[in-house]
Amino acid sequence: MSEGFPSPNHGDRRGQRPELVVLHYTGMADTAEARARLCDPLAEVSAHWLVHEDGRAEALVPEDRRAWHAGAGSWQGRDDVNSRSIGIEIANPGDRPFPLRQMDGLACLLRQVMARWQIGPGSVIGHSDMAPGRKIDPGPRFDWTRLAHEGLALPAGQGFDLPLAPSLDRIGYPQVDQDIRLAAFRLRFRPWAQGPQDEADRRCAAFVAASAPAQHPVVRA
Repeated sequence: MSEGFPSPNHGDRRGQRPELVVLHYTGMADTAEARARLCDPLAEVSAHWLVHEDGRAEALVPEDRRAWHAGAGSWQGRDDVNSRSIGIEIANPGDRPFPLRQMDGLACLLRQVMARWQIGPGSVIGHSDMAPGRKIDPGPRFDWTRLAHEGLALPAGQGFDLPLAPSLDRIGYPQVDQDIRLAAFRLRFRPWAQGPQDEADRRCAAFVAASAPAQHPVVRA
């Protein structure tokens, strides 16, 4: 891993500490182009880590600083996700699978980050999870199943046929239009599913909700 921190795009964590990991794809042609943007002071975007196609993890911003990667959105009732998270950008245009070496590198990095900050698998989310309707990364081609098998993310499964909305609330999805929330949930747990909500959606959401970390009351100043 790189020991340098080449991106100037960060700030104070505003009294928060990392309790989430947010995964992104870069959505750009190659790693070099993405890295240049993440380190450009005029772009005003960044992430703590950039995972190259070959699996190398490069540190761009110190983890104790607030990187500018998440933007507007919330998770489990908490906004200002930037202050509460570690952001990991994965070099991928968004139209292709993620190479095995890259997933290997990401898994290794996740283990270290999660151990460092005592973050559980239920707090590893996609950009699309916390910003439904605005973001779709890391997208339907991302291998969430692999991360779940390694204890690095919540697994999908089939539980009881319960109402969908309370399950999505319990998992942490923001309060947005129900169709947008369903699309975000499917993107993560049932990629390529289409049409109105069905029993498979409800059973899967109930299964995930049962494994999700307990939500804590949000204390506002």
